[in-house]
Amino acid sequence: MGHYDVAVIGGGLTGLTASIYLARAGLSVIVLEKANQLGGRALSINKSGTLLNLGVHAFYQDGAAETILRELGVKLKGANPPASAGAMWKERVNTFPSKPLQLIASTLFSFSEKMELTRLMLKLGKIDPSRIERISLKEWAEREIRHPKLRHVVYSVSRANSFVPHPELLLAGPAVRQLQRTFGGKAFYIDGGWGTLIDDLRGQAIRAGVTIMHQKKAVEVVHDGTVRCIRFKDGELIDAPNVVIAAGPKEAYDLVKNADSTSLAKWKDAVKPIRAACLDLVLRRLPDGGSNFIAGFWLDQPIFYNAPSTVAKLSEDGSVVIHLIKHLGMNKSDPEMDLLQLEKAMDLVQPGWRKEEIARQFLPNLTVVHDFITVDRNSVYPGPSVQEINGLYVAGDWTGHGEVLADASFASAKRAAQAIIANHCSSEGEDFGEGKVI
Repeated sequence: MGHYDVAVIGGGLTGLTASIYLARAGLSVIVLEKANQLGGRALSINKSGTLLNLGVHAFYQDGAAETILRELGVKLKGANPPASAGAMWKERVNTFPSKPLQLIASTLFSFSEKMELTRLMLKLGKIDPSRIERISLKEWAEREIRHPKLRHVVYSVSRANSFVPHPELLLAGPAVRQLQRTFGGKAFYIDGGWGTLIDDLRGQAIRAGVTIMHQKKAVEVVHDGTVRCIRFKDGELIDAPNVVIAAGPKEAYDLVKNADSTSLAKWKDAVKPIRAACLDLVLRRLPDGGSNFIAGFWLDQPIFYNAPSTVAKLSEDGSVVIHLIKHLGMNKSDPEMDLLQLEKAMDLVQPGWRKEEIARQFLPNLTVVHDFITVDRNSVYPGPSVQEINGLYVAGDWTGHGEVLADASFASAKRAAQAIIANHCSSEGEDFGEGKVI
C-alpha cells in the first residue's frame, strides 16, 4: 500500500494532533482509523438534529490542550458556563453557593461550614499543586478540611472534573490543580460538541498533507526490534519505519508480537481504567418546575448532571441537551440498575422530563479514561517511545507525564511527534531547530 515516514494508528484527538506536527515537519504521514469516522471518544452523535457527545465532556482551559490547539491554529468556539450549580444531598436539590450572598442564604451548610468553605475557596487559589507532597486527595482533604460535608463537596467536584471516584487513590497535586481550574471558571463547552474539534483537526491534518484512511484496522505492527511495517486483517501491508499507536494500552499491547518482553506489558498491567455509565438526553425544553442550573453535584452519590446546551450551541431548534453520569471507577456495576438510578436522578432535578424527551443514548460501561495518576504510581511515565522497539511510539490519555484527560492526549501526541522528528533529522543529518515543530 505504499511507504510513509510515519503511520499513526488511531484517528482521535491524539492521532490527529501527532499527524499534524509530523506532516508540518515535512514527513509523509498516514492516519489509520478502524471506525468509519474519526474521533474516538471525542466523536459527536447527531440525535434528532441535536449533537450529543459521548457522555459528559468539558474542555479545561489553561493547560497543555489549549496551548497545543493554539500552536496548531485551532480556535475553539463555545463559552465558559456561569457559576450555576446545584448540590444534591439526601434527595434534596440545593443551590450550590457561588457568591457571598448565596452562601449566606444557603440552607445546605451550617454557619461553621459556611465559614470553612469561604476560607477553603480563598486558600485554594493560592496553593501550588506541584508542592503538595505525594499523598492522596483523601489524605489532603482530611488534613485541610474539618467538616465531612465539605469533603464530600471536594470529592464530588473532583469526580466530575477527573472521572475518578477514588479519592483514596487519586494523587492530590493533579486533583487540586483540576479543582482550581473548575472553581476558576476554566471549564469550556464547545459549540457543536467535541466533533467540531475533530473536524478542525482533520482539516489541519489534510492541509498539512496527511493521508487519512477510515475503516482500516491494523492487526500487527511488524518488527524485528525495529519497526518495519503494519499488517492489516486483509493481509495488506503499509511500509513505515515509525509507528505511533494512539490507542489504549491493551490495544497497543495486542498490536505488537512478543509484547511481553517490552515496556508495553508493564504499562498495560499498571494502568487503572476508569468506566462510567452515561445517560445522554435530548429534550424539547426543560420542564416547568425543573432546575435551571448548568451542573449538578450529588454529594452522597457518584452522580453528576450537566446541561451544556445552556451555553453551547448543540442544535438548530433550541433542543436541550442533558448529560448524566454515574461514576463507576474501577468497580463492577449492573447497567439496568445504573440506568434506573440515573433516571431517578433526573426525576429529582427535572421532574416531568419524560414528557419532553426526544432522543437518548445510554452508554453503560464507557471507558472515560484509560488511566489516572495514582498516589502509589512512581514518577516514571509511559512513552512516548517503546525503548525495546526502534520506531515504535505510544500516545494517549494514559501516557500523560503529569497531565490529565485531554491535556494528556494532546501533550503525549506532541511528545511522540517531537521524538520522531528529532530522530528523523538526526538520521538524515539535518539540523533540528525550533522551526521544525510549530
